[in-house]
Amino acid sequence: IAEHPLRALCFVVFDSETTGLNPDKDAVVQLGAVRVVNGRIVKEEVFDTLVSPPIPIPASATKIHGIEQAMVADAPPMSQANAAFHRFAHDAVIVAHNAPFDMAFLHRETTLSGLHFDNPILDTVHLSAIIFGGSAEHTLDAIAARLQITIPDAARHSALGDAMATAQVLVAFLPILEARGFDTLANLRTEVQKYSRILKVADGG
Repeated sequence: IAEHPLRALCFVVFDSETTGLNPDKDAVVQLGAVRVVNGRIVKEEVFDTLVSPPIPIPASATKIHGIEQAMVADAPPMSQANAAFHRFAHDAVIVAHNAPFDMAFLHRETTLSGLHFDNPILDTVHLSAIIFGGSAEHTLDAIAARLQITIPDAARHSALGDAMATAQVLVAFLPILEARGFDTLANLRTEVQKYSRILKVADGG
C-alpha cells in the first residue's frame, strides 16, 4: 500500500466529538466518517453514530457540539461503536484533522477490546503544513477558508460534518501533493516527518 499511487488508495476520513480534551479521562460521544475513493468522496458510504459515554457529558462540551445526555441514552457504548468503525475502516488509510487526539480515544478502547488499528494514518494538519508552510494557520476552519470550502454552521462540530469537511480538504490536497511529487504514501510520509511538531500549534478542528 505504501507504494501505490495516492489517488488509487481508499481513505476513511473521520472525526470524533467527546466529553472533553483529555483522552485519558474523557470519552467519545459521537463518531463520524466518510470514504474517499479514487480521489472522490463517496457520500453513500458514511459512518455516523452517537456513543453512550461512561461519564456525564459536561455542559461545556454540549455547548460546543450540541450533544446532550438524553440524546445518547439509547446509543451504543464505545466498545460497539469502535468495533463498527474498525470494520468500516478495514484496509483503508485513516485520515483525521489532528489525528493523535482522535486516535488516542480509539486506541484506548482497542486496548480494552483487543482490536487493533494498524491502518496507515494521515493528518490534514501535516498535509496543510507541507502545502502552505509550517508557519501558516492549520486549524480546520483556516484551511477550509484557504481552499474556499464552506462548512455549514449546522455541520460544524458534529463528527460527520467535520469528517466531511476534512474529506473535502483531503480531496483538494491530493492533486497538489501529486503535482509536488508526493504521489505515493511512502514518499508523502517521509515528508510528513519534517512537520512532526506542527500539531502543537494547531487545534483539533
